[in-house]
Amino acid sequence: MIIQIKVPSPGESITEVEVSTWLVKNGDYVHKGQKIAEIDSDKATLEIFSEENGIITSMVEKGDRVRVGDVLCIIKSSKEDTKKHIVQEKKNHVEKVYPTNKNIKIPSPASKKFLKEKNIFIESVQGTGKHGRITKKDCIFHLEKNETSIVSNSPPVTTMYNRSKTKTPLSSLRRKLSERLVYVKNQTASLTTFNEVDMIEIFLIRKKYKDIFKKKHEVNLGLMSFFILSCVRSLKLYPDVNAMISGKEKINFEYYDISIAISGPKGLMVPVIRNAEYLSFREIEQEIYKLSTRVHNGKISIDEMTGGTFTITNGGVFGSMLSTPIINPPQSAILGMHKIMERPVVVNGSIEIRPIMYLSLSYDHRIIDGKESVGFLVSVKESIENPIKFLMGGSEETISKKLEL
Repeated sequence: MIIQIKVPSPGESITEVEVSTWLVKNGDYVHKGQKIAEIDSDKATLEIFSEENGIITSMVEKGDRVRVGDVLCIIKSSKEDTKKHIVQEKKNHVEKVYPTNKNIKIPSPASKKFLKEKNIFIESVQGTGKHGRITKKDCIFHLEKNETSIVSNSPPVTTMYNRSKTKTPLSSLRRKLSERLVYVKNQTASLTTFNEVDMIEIFLIRKKYKDIFKKKHEVNLGLMSFFILSCVRSLKLYPDVNAMISGKEKINFEYYDISIAISGPKGLMVPVIRNAEYLSFREIEQEIYKLSTRVHNGKISIDEMTGGTFTITNGGVFGSMLSTPIINPPQSAILGMHKIMERPVVVNGSIEIRPIMYLSLSYDHRIIDGKESVGFLVSVKESIENPIKFLMGGSEETISKKLEL
């Protein structure tokens, strides 16, 4: 029986993908449900699984671009192949469990001392004694051979520095990212405004409640839930930051789908937390955990990254102190979080050491004026520095309720 594995559709409007990885080789025996390949679209990576047990033959090479519906590989399934595979697996297992003595390096007492004095790895010496035993003569031969090799193969002094270079084709995701970056530069009037925020109040809340929060909800009480809820509040106050340009029209969204930038093995992904205005701290942290896990496992879908009305990115996790993040089109603004540093600040006329984070807001000046952008960032600062008042019901007694403890 011959099974054809065809290229699946990654999502609406996508007709072509790139074969990014083959996880098996031609002629390998694969099991039903085994992951055999990965394909890249412009927006995400999809995993391809075997639909049957059998011998695989790939029809395209790594790096090839193929259309949705094309045959990716074929799998020949037969009882005879399955029986041969089972026998071979048993044989491999036996060989692994019971290795032969010829693979074991055993030095003589004299050679053992010589190896230690000359700092020679035993694995690099070929033994000629009984049962492959390593003798002192073997060690001396190995040393002389390598010294001769070093002298004869030494390059001229002028070429001892490595000046090689490597060319690697850009993946579909990286090419699409390049296109988007150029688009943003050429098609938007991007500006950035900055502010700083004192994180002490959030630090105190997390210190007091993070353990019980983790125990009850099985997720951490992170910073991102505070920032998402702060941004939702600020977007309501400054609705043009939650808008986009479409042709000659401005579209204002009356819902708040917050995109969060997450770094994964395939690069930066931006999944969406939908209707964040209706979510609690717990629900946001659980959604972040779910989406982060899917990004890191390479299982995030295009639907999970489609949409979004506003983006938050946290360069601080990589040590960034200040940056100007690039707008995620067709959105009109993006908030940048950065590394928290202890700095001396004036508080009520006295100098204190406080945990300070720089914030940035990159925005499209075609739709957002300077007054709105500055006001938005000040509003975020206000919420973060006074989370009990603006995010948690206004009193110490309501914190537990907001955290669902």
